[in-house]
Amino acid sequence: MQDSSASDLQSGLVGAVPNLRAFAISLCGDVDRADDLVQETLVKAWKNISSFEEGTNLKAWLFTILRNTYFSETRKRRREVSVDDDAIHARLSVHPEQQGAADLSDFKKALLELGDDQREALILVGAEGFSYEEAAEIAGCAIGTVKSRVNRARARLSEILDVKDGADYGPDSASVAAIVAPYRN
Repeated sequence: MQDSSASDLQSGLVGAVPNLRAFAISLCGDVDRADDLVQETLVKAWKNISSFEEGTNLKAWLFTILRNTYFSETRKRRREVSVDDDAIHARLSVHPEQQGAADLSDFKKALLELGDDQREALILVGAEGFSYEEAAEIAGCAIGTVKSRVNRARARLSEILDVKDGADYGPDSASVAAIVAPYRN
């Protein structure tokens, strides 16, 4: 590997950290665990840098590593004693004083109620901006499966949050505008 491409790759790894962290938080719902996942992802990526094909999507490669690490850990944790999720949420959340903060808190809780596959698809497409094709590659499934998961996740979130139209969400015009747009189609 040439010095300039190694430097570009290193910059790409560092530049992807915020997106990796956001994705990890959305997958596991725990900031500390998410930071561990990101660190583990970067360590694995660095150790296996020779398997990265130059000219391909570095961010998608890193997201795939993070996703695989998360699901491997999740499979291992199934054998562990479970912790009361409500107690964890009570310790991590702060009761908001503003409606927007309350809506965001409700949304985060609702997002964690989705199945891993639906939450992952929704975050990859909706929050991270990956195309359905890229999300399908990261998730290791068909494009139609990703589209279906995103659709079911959106429908389930609307059901959990009891959102039927923009007037049901947030008192401010920015919140209403963000929610109303999808219902106009």
